[in-house]
Amino acid sequence: MITLTVDLGDRSYPVVVGAGARHRLADLVPADVGRAAVVTQAGIGWSVDPGVDHEVFTIGDGEGAKTLATVERLTGAFAEWGLTRRDLVVAVGGGVVTDVAGFAAAVYHRGVRFVSVATSLLAQVDAAIGGKTGVNIAQGKNLVGAFWQPQGVVCDTDTLATLPPREWRSGAGEVAKYEFLRHLDPAGDAGVPLGELPLGERVAACVRIKAAVVAADEREGGTRALLNYGHTLAHALEAAGDHDVRHGEAVAVGLVYAAEVAHRLGRIDAARVDEHRRLVAAHDLPVAVPPPLDPDRILTLVGRDKKAVEGLTMVLDGPRGVELVTGIDEPVLRDALHAVVGDGPPPQGGSR
Repeated sequence: MITLTVDLGDRSYPVVVGAGARHRLADLVPADVGRAAVVTQAGIGWSVDPGVDHEVFTIGDGEGAKTLATVERLTGAFAEWGLTRRDLVVAVGGGVVTDVAGFAAAVYHRGVRFVSVATSLLAQVDAAIGGKTGVNIAQGKNLVGAFWQPQGVVCDTDTLATLPPREWRSGAGEVAKYEFLRHLDPAGDAGVPLGELPLGERVAACVRIKAAVVAADEREGGTRALLNYGHTLAHALEAAGDHDVRHGEAVAVGLVYAAEVAHRLGRIDAARVDEHRRLVAAHDLPVAVPPPLDPDRILTLVGRDKKAVEGLTMVLDGPRGVELVTGIDEPVLRDALHAVVGDGPPPQGGSR
């Protein structure tokens, strides 16, 4: 079992990683908690015991459940049950559950405590860590939310054995992102690809990187924006809805797209672009989306990205590593889109 810490002073919290870690949940429940509202989805298939009186509340499946309407129904159910400010919300599931339950906890009674039990690779390496909670609206993904740090996070690697292949790839896209942020790992060996590490160590390495970034920049005033590497195009692809693409698959294409943009700006050479394609493919992820793709629509959605505060803005690779770049000309973004439309080279395999 590996226990890491997200260091936020008096709001610091543990992240427990390993096989069977869900059985440590009760250890993370504060002593003064009276009871817990366990939020999950019908298909998750994992139960937990928070060690106090608890009730299970279910939300719908998929991104369609990440709405304000779901939060309204959920908080209404909390109120009917009598959940109080001294009680606890426990999120059990993937990124949708941790985002929705965390946001509900943030706004119910103006904030109640919560713990996440992350059961998907996406949630374990990214979504459940760092306190960003929220829901989607028609105009974009995660545009309504709150920063609300949990009391703790449980990453039970046993739960990953039952993930369908596409759910696995959805998380693998975030792992691929962390391949390009390895220099931020305070204890890792950047020379060993994440995909070659044992599963528990792979998850822990991603958590360490995210924890270090969150500790330095909790509310995305600077460094934390680096965690959005590959996400500018990814969010646009997801919002467009033209293709059946999961989050991690969209991030994978977004990483290659970001490399193509950086290359056109003279920030990296063609060999570095090829390295992006190779590392993404090594995680059994796509490096392109099938045609057709409407450039005008995609670029409009790119312009709505939450980072776009100074014109067209992206996280891009460069001589100093990955960093936030502002004021990118629209023709550059448009031209780079052509490089990620089509079949692309086939994946070269990967490890689960």
